[in-house]
Amino acid sequence: MTTDSARPGHRGLRWPIVVVALVLVAASAFAVGRFTMFREISVDAPPSTLSAEAGFARDMQVHHAQAVEMAMQIYRATEDDEIRALSYDIATAQSAQRGEMYDWLVQWGLPQASPVPIMTWMEDASVDGHDHRPDATEAELLGQMGMATDAQLAALAAAEGTEADCLFLDLMITHHQGAIPMADAAVQLADDARVITVAGSISELQGSEIAAMRSMQERLGCTG
Repeated sequence: MTTDSARPGHRGLRWPIVVVALVLVAASAFAVGRFTMFREISVDAPPSTLSAEAGFARDMQVHHAQAVEMAMQIYRATEDDEIRALSYDIATAQSAQRGEMYDWLVQWGLPQASPVPIMTWMEDASVDGHDHRPDATEAELLGQMGMATDAQLAALAAAEGTEADCLFLDLMITHHQGAIPMADAAVQLADDARVITVAGSISELQGSEIAAMRSMQERLGCTG
């Protein structure tokens, strides 16, 4: 059970982030609902293992897992209340979404592991930030997803103070920038209404968090 002492110390700083997040998610759900009115949603059979729905659920679980890892790392280390609040929100929200995506695959009777390389399900998508290359290596695909390397994660764990805060912001902005094309591709390619709604909300929320993190970088004087 989470106690008050485990939550960010200054709740007043969390509320603007939470309110903006809720408004964006609600707006995204409304927009996605209007969008799905004009497309045929399949209800006769669950998605196949090579579908956009399954690929998105698998790849985004991997993506979210690293975001939660980085968020919890800085949550424990930072003395900045705003970063502490944001990291708490990222960790809790993305942990919940991982659980939901895991459950989708269970309900569809599909394995959690993909039989094909990551991002293969995005081949037919036309979205900014994604350039599908059949010959891309796994390392290149992970980079395109915005995933931090082992060396970068080790540097984050070793950093302290403002250096750690700035490194976290840099890594998480890149991470979010990798997630948005995946979410946009799922909205474009999926037929399952639940997947479309969640993907749309991820794209909107992570876009707003990128803007918030850039503002934090300016406040802290982070350099590229």
